[in-house]
Amino acid sequence: MAKQIWRPGNMLYPLPVVMVSVADKAGNANIITVAWAGTICSDPAMVSISVRPERHSHQMLMETGEFVINLTTKDLAYATDYCGVKSGRDIDKFKEMKLTALPASQVSAPLIGESPVNIECKVTEVRKLGSHDMFMAEVVAVHADEKYMDDKGKFHLEWAEPIVYSHGTYFACGKQIGTFGYSVKKKK
Repeated sequence: MAKQIWRPGNMLYPLPVVMVSVADKAGNANIITVAWAGTICSDPAMVSISVRPERHSHQMLMETGEFVINLTTKDLAYATDYCGVKSGRDIDKFKEMKLTALPASQVSAPLIGESPVNIECKVTEVRKLGSHDMFMAEVVAVHADEKYMDDKGKFHLEWAEPIVYSHGTYFACGKQIGTFGYSVKKKK
C-alpha cells in the first residue's frame, strides 16, 4: 500500500460543524460557524471550541464567557455556511438567515430555535494556541427538540439529518452501521 507523506496539518475528518451563538453584555447576538469543536470531558460535561482572535464573535466570547453550541442539519446547511463566511460586524445573521433566537436557561447567548440540540456553555479557560484560541467550557444545560423523540422518549438525532464537515465540504451523515459495543456483543 503506497502512502504519501504530507506536511503536518489537521486531517482529523469528518468533524461536527456547529453554529455557535454568542452575545455581548449589551445583548447583541451573533452566530459563528465552527468546525473546531469537541467533547473534552464527560464528568463534568465539558466541550471546547476554537475561534480566531480576529473573528467578531471572539470579543463577545471574551466579554461574557458564554456561548451555545447549536447542532446543524441538512436543512440548516446553507445557514451554517453563511454564518461561517459573513461577519456579524456587518449583518444580523439571525435576521438574514431567518433563524429564531430563543432565550437560553443558563447563559445570555440565545439558542437557535431551528437546531435539534442546543448546548449552553460557560467558559472555564481560554488557551491561546496560535491561529486560534481554545475556549474550554462546562456544559450547563442541553435543549433537545421534542419532534426528534419517539413515543418512548428516545431522542433520534438521525431524524434531523445532521451534517459534518470534511476538508472544505459539508456532508450529510449516512446510514447506521453499528452501535457502541456491537463488535464484542455475544451472539444469540
